[in-house]
Amino acid sequence: VQLQASGRGLVQAGGSLSLRCEASGNVVSINSMGWYRQGTGKQREVVASITRGGSTNYADSVKGRFTISRDNDKNTVHLQMNNLEPEDTDVYYCRASQTPVLYTGNPFGWWGQGTLVTVSS
Repeated sequence: VQLQASGRGLVQAGGSLSLRCEASGNVVSINSMGWYRQGTGKQREVVASITRGGSTNYADSVKGRFTISRDNDKNTVHLQMNNLEPEDTDVYYCRASQTPVLYTGNPFGWWGQGTLVTVSS
């Protein structure tokens, strides 16, 4: 599975940005999809995830501001980020996995390339 992410950008605090990720290859093996960000730790942390059936999960820090959606026919996942804060500045990574859900530390799945989101104050 290959993941191609797009949507990097620079926005002011309070602004919006959308990230998109398209999967190709053996897409039938994909179950969950989502987005991680690097943060200050060594481990990438899940920001938002969505199951094949459409169930979503969000990090507490982004609840109410970010919305994840998925198009199974097009093998794409989107992350709509509203009311962005400077603390959201990070490299965001698209992730897909064979597992039903994504979680921080999940060793199974595939990574897309990182896309930089910068929020200025």
